[in-house]
Amino acid sequence: MTQTPQIPQSDAALFTALQADTAAAPPLAARFADRPRRSALFMPASNPRALAKARSLPADIIVLDLEDAVAPELKDEARDAAVATVYSGGFGHREVVIRVNGLDTPWGAEDLAAVAGCGADAILVPKVSSPADVMAWNEALSNAPAELQLWAMIESCASVLRLDAIGALSGSTRLSLWMVGTNDLAREMRARPGRDRAVFQPLLTFAVAAARAHGLGILDAVCNDFRDLDRFRAECEQGLMLGFDGKSLIHPDQIAPCHAVFTPSAEELEAAQRILDAFAAPEASGKGAIRVDGRMVELLHLEEAKRLIALARKISE
Repeated sequence: MTQTPQIPQSDAALFTALQADTAAAPPLAARFADRPRRSALFMPASNPRALAKARSLPADIIVLDLEDAVAPELKDEARDAAVATVYSGGFGHREVVIRVNGLDTPWGAEDLAAVAGCGADAILVPKVSSPADVMAWNEALSNAPAELQLWAMIESCASVLRLDAIGALSGSTRLSLWMVGTNDLAREMRARPGRDRAVFQPLLTFAVAAARAHGLGILDAVCNDFRDLDRFRAECEQGLMLGFDGKSLIHPDQIAPCHAVFTPSAEELEAAQRILDAFAAPEASGKGAIRVDGRMVELLHLEEAKRLIALARKISE
């Protein structure tokens, strides 16, 4: 029997109000869950050279940034440039996302008005810390195209403590993906993360578990030291181990090592195919567990094998 997610009392009314409208707003998270999201490259929308180069880069996701990467005096110019870039197209199968400024800033409302109908795949919003924040953004996008996704930065201590309640709104709002932001988390926590990110591993694990519980995509945080590709690759491998779909990037040189880690390997795909073949054999009919390559494999391994093969096909398209 399916149980309703446990929502803190302070958020229960918000959750109930949105649940009533679920039938009218099918989850975007499920609709786009099969897209390859190995790499999400942030590019400052105030940099014309970066925007011109964006279409030629093989990242799965291009994030045109109006927030942290743009100085206050360039916000208006960056907004116009980002919208013009999306309107002009040429990004192929990649998702194009615009990170806007918060609604509590002087630029947030104008960002939203300009970006909502420009053809972007998603709007990435900063510093989401509660279900009320998701509702505010969702309401602000009420007249936007139905396919426009809402992506949220998880980068505050408050958000980490309320991930289940925030994620529970994915079925009744545009919310479809989280990006973890450890820079802001470190500042709020007064943490001093090292190369192994040990201080963040419990939080990262919890964020992945909460995202999976509610059908959300989730991307790992950026690695600031973009020149140290060995460190970057180690973070990618750690993120893959923890269950992330991919990683946020800040430099084009990070794309290749990111894809090398988050793309299913030939060996993984061969093993997955053997599992599919074994379960398809007549002698496996009706069985929930069989022997493959000398080990017991269950139906849950079959589902993971199907996911890996489907992901590889999407990547190759």
